[in-house]
Amino acid sequence: MSMSDVTATTLDQDLQDIADSLAEETRTFVAVVEALAQGERPEEAVSLLLLEFSMLLATGARLGAIDDVVPEENWEPDAGREPDVDELRDALRAQLEPIDDYVEVFDPYAGVDVVPARLSDDLAGIVADLLHGLAHHAAGRVLEALWWWQFSYLATWGQAASAGLRALQSLVAHVRLGSPLDDDVLAEEDLTDDGELDDLLTEALGELDAPDRNARGR
Repeated sequence: MSMSDVTATTLDQDLQDIADSLAEETRTFVAVVEALAQGERPEEAVSLLLLEFSMLLATGARLGAIDDVVPEENWEPDAGREPDVDELRDALRAQLEPIDDYVEVFDPYAGVDVVPARLSDDLAGIVADLLHGLAHHAAGRVLEALWWWQFSYLATWGQAASAGLRALQSLVAHVRLGSPLDDDVLAEEDLTDDGELDDLLTEALGELDAPDRNARGR
């Protein structure tokens, strides 16, 4: 495909497949996030989120690679009632409390300034964006769904999912590789005494053992 606009008259099987894949991934992602918010499988929360963020981004990356999707109409049809994710956000905040807060570089091409972020905010925002597009898809407005998912991937949920994945990957690396977190960060979080951080990470990550480096001859 070229990078020219995609209109309703040129919707082909490739675009249909992308839309259907996003719809299926949306259902899976939302189901996993809602289950974690309800306290199901807390010992697997980080592992599940690593997988879900990765799969969602792999599917979503196709939106950034295809042409701009532009529906024929200049206005967006009503997608129905917007999902209320406030309760979901609060529940996730409670479940992920030991690891919820992190920092990220807001725009790696605009400077080195870091901003505070929360996994619970990322997840709730992603769910809201995905469900909005899913409403269009379920109503048979496939091109409209693609337009929304593509726009919001570039504007919001792609960045949130990327940042969340990076934070979780960093967390797992610290634990699995036995690499301590920065002392200044620990001091700010008041987690420097009595092994409190180790306890919280064990609770959040479950029983993740550090790899045996001798097994690779190191």
